[in-house]
Amino acid sequence: MKNVCFVGIALFTTAIACKTPKSSVVSSIPFPSFSAEGHRGARGLMPENTIPAMKKAIDMGVTTLEMDVVISKDKKVVVSHDTYFHQDFCLTPEGKTMTKEDAFSRALYTMNYDSIIKYDVGSKPHPGFPRQEKMEVHKPLLEDLVTASESYAAEKGHAPLWYNIETKTQAGKDGTHHPLPEEFTDLLVAVLKKKGIANRTVIQSFDIRTIQVVNRKYPGIKTSYLVDAKEKRTLSEQLKTLGFTPFIYSPNYKMVTAALVSECHALGMKIVPWTPNTLEEIRALKTLGVDGIITDYPDLFGML
Repeated sequence: MKNVCFVGIALFTTAIACKTPKSSVVSSIPFPSFSAEGHRGARGLMPENTIPAMKKAIDMGVTTLEMDVVISKDKKVVVSHDTYFHQDFCLTPEGKTMTKEDAFSRALYTMNYDSIIKYDVGSKPHPGFPRQEKMEVHKPLLEDLVTASESYAAEKGHAPLWYNIETKTQAGKDGTHHPLPEEFTDLLVAVLKKKGIANRTVIQSFDIRTIQVVNRKYPGIKTSYLVDAKEKRTLSEQLKTLGFTPFIYSPNYKMVTAALVSECHALGMKIVPWTPNTLEEIRALKTLGVDGIITDYPDLFGML
């Protein structure tokens, strides 16, 4: 008896076994032909790396939710760019602001999640993003964010989402701000598998150690190599150090040239730059043939 249904949404297709056990379900959702990504959800419009930011990005029609994760003392995967509470937009459980020194001293890796959740990361106006809507909100667990995002996307009739998740690790901070790269990666992948999104997730990092672990231990999960504008090595030299060719090369948008796009494509890599924040910049990058954009203002995608 054939118990198979077919669901087709926009540019995505997936085959789903309707009544067979979950372990036998086969799903294939191609990476978007153009990956429209809101940086940290929709950083320019909503408090970064929060569930409301992801919902805003979904409303803006992104194909991919971009975010960062850290690890708490009790080994929870928490959605956060910083490994501490940033003084620019975080308030203490008592509603007080913090000095830079005080904020830096509150490393999330030294705190259990039941303490982390008490901090407000959305009410204080962010000095760099005046359009950002303000609200009382906390740093969510990755598991909870995925649950909320998947449900909201389904409710809105949105195509299946991809996830682009950055591991916030840095050599020299192992054991103080995060676990060793392998443990960090294992904890993250466990959540991806539990939530059933490993096959539509890209793990990205500036720290090559975590994506090297992914490539070695979890070859079925796609990787992206993040590169800062200060990078002086050639692409060939960077990949030689990395030791493999990632699915995506993700440079600062100012580094992108027609030659770099061609070089990436010749190597079989997609190129997804970060973070152009004007319509003119995004249009120029699309003209060069990039495979996606990570921007703080995903509302710009609707103006292309």
